[in-house]
Amino acid sequence: MASPSPDDQVARRAQVLAGHLHAFHASSEPSLSSSPCLQYSPPELASPPNEFNFHDMRKIMDGHNLQDRDWLFGLMIQSKLFNPRVVGGRVFVSPDYNQSKEQQREMTMRRIQYLLDCGVFQGWLTDSGPEAEMRKFALHEVIGMYDHSLAVKLGVHYFLWGGAIQFFGTKRHHDKWLRDTENYAIKGCFAMSELGHGSNVRGIETVTTYDSKTGEFVINSPCESAQKYWIGGAANHATHTIVFSQLDINGRNQGVHAFIAQIRDTDGNICPNIRVAECGHKIGLNGVDNGRIWFDNVRIPRENLLNSVADVTPDGQYLSAIKDPDQRFAAFLAPLTSGRVTIAVSAVYSSKMSLAIAVRYSLTRRAFSLAPNQPEVLLLDYPSHQRRLLPLLAKTYALSFAVNYLKMIYVKRTPESNKTIHVVSSAFKAIMTWHNMRTLQECREACGGQGLKTENRIGHMKSEYDVQSTFEGDNNVLMQQVSKALLAEYIAVQKRNRPFKGLGLEHMNRSCPVIPSQLTSSNLRSSQFQTDIFCLRERDLLTRFAAEISQLQTQGQSREYALLQSYQLAEDLGRAFSDRTILQIFLDAEAAVSSGPLKNEFSLLRSMYVLMSVEEDVSFLRYGYLSPDNAAGVRKEVTKLCSELRGHALALVSSFGIPDAFLSPIAFDWVDANAWSSVER
Repeated sequence: MASPSPDDQVARRAQVLAGHLHAFHASSEPSLSSSPCLQYSPPELASPPNEFNFHDMRKIMDGHNLQDRDWLFGLMIQSKLFNPRVVGGRVFVSPDYNQSKEQQREMTMRRIQYLLDCGVFQGWLTDSGPEAEMRKFALHEVIGMYDHSLAVKLGVHYFLWGGAIQFFGTKRHHDKWLRDTENYAIKGCFAMSELGHGSNVRGIETVTTYDSKTGEFVINSPCESAQKYWIGGAANHATHTIVFSQLDINGRNQGVHAFIAQIRDTDGNICPNIRVAECGHKIGLNGVDNGRIWFDNVRIPRENLLNSVADVTPDGQYLSAIKDPDQRFAAFLAPLTSGRVTIAVSAVYSSKMSLAIAVRYSLTRRAFSLAPNQPEVLLLDYPSHQRRLLPLLAKTYALSFAVNYLKMIYVKRTPESNKTIHVVSSAFKAIMTWHNMRTLQECREACGGQGLKTENRIGHMKSEYDVQSTFEGDNNVLMQQVSKALLAEYIAVQKRNRPFKGLGLEHMNRSCPVIPSQLTSSNLRSSQFQTDIFCLRERDLLTRFAAEISQLQTQGQSREYALLQSYQLAEDLGRAFSDRTILQIFLDAEAAVSSGPLKNEFSLLRSMYVLMSVEEDVSFLRYGYLSPDNAAGVRKEVTKLCSELRGHALALVSSFGIPDAFLSPIAFDWVDANAWSSVER
């Protein structure tokens, strides 16, 4: 057959090209026709009817003082001091983070004065008993949901400065300082951390001596690394501070003690022999005036030693009923427990805020369709999006029950329970602040570009709450402290040949749990399996930790060195203790609920919390608590639970009881909030 001529080839190509163009025009025409604009649809339309009463759930979640909380929410929403803005036809309140740090600090003080005038702080230091303390916790939690800077500023003044006077002081200090502190006539701060020493309080370098001729203590910063650092309130507003210092009596160091020192007069002028400097701009918390303090042989009255633990007589004799220096030092760290409690609680409420915003947005925002001419899919209908948010939602529920328990044991504390409170508060502070930072990051990403806008809160909350991982104790150090406490219990039991008692370790007295070789969905969701797998991990890690320390000591290493070398097991054990404790608290909360939809919801949330924890901790595979097949089964079950919880997501975040004004525009009609009309307004 003869080859086509060049002219024939050109003609054929033109014909084919014309056919393609015609086909393209025919198939493209429908896509060029107008389509209706995207319309906002409320999240309620994407959610089935509630299976449980979320008002009842809120009562359990908040746990106490609901009326006080709602009263304070109202006070803040109705005041112009709290920066109300109308966006998309709704009023929202949140700080203006576009302000300079100086402006933010000024607004913090103006808001404190408003709350003071409204009676919010009444009884915070002058009332006593569990009910008064729980009210203070509740109101402080609400304040933190508005602005972390405001909560931290108040926490330093009332919980740290005021708490130190309550716990370290005696009647003379209570009578002189507490009422003026509660009324904000005195503005207190808490000078413990130094440039050279943060977590290692025992190593601080500030030195105080006693002058028996004048009956005065003399406080001195002997070197630059002894300057007090990160002291909240010191840069601008504080008039007085608690000074933590080594106490030198007649050439003998008696260890760390606490003193009251004035750093400003009533006109705000810095006192003689005191130097104060700014810490500077921070990534968050710029409404708090963190400062640095130097003491140049500052003289204070002998009575300004907080003397509930130790005292110095007028002639310079050192007296203490606690002869052991280690026990005496531990007594001086008591106020940090209240700090860790409030930090853990605020971290959980921050997680609630971010999840409420991200879940609501995911029930109204659509992206991509699964087939041509089909509606786009809601974000929360994507299994991957469910995986991002719903396990974190379940864990936030678990941690809510845990912080309510922590608050309760704190306000009902006794000398016998102090060790338990210290261990549990250290563990929970670490677990809950880590969880919060992870949740904020996931929620920020889950909201896409909208998560970057300050008005939508989540992105900025990351920088506001980041500090929680390190202040009041670095989380990794706290986890090692928890494991050291568990190790001490283990060694005591072995030496005295007695059963375990306390810290929830009684399960160690029973036989070792046996995990079925093949786990079904029913197994995985049973409270018995969940308890067994957590107890198995904790007891095995504690045994391994003790054995590793013992082996290193047998090889000639010191106990301190052995603990340093075993840090990985220590941190794994700290997490295992925390998870098992939280599960037990969850089970107790679940047992207190009558059969019905609410109890069923607890069961789903508990299973999700446990199985996500199992899936994420490689210890379960590393040490053989689960076979690879069972671990794969856990992963599948988490996916199933996500699908089941999807329909409950809106009710679960609504149960947090957060007022709409405390959320953000993307939690509601984000189309209207971004419309041109909003620009004109």
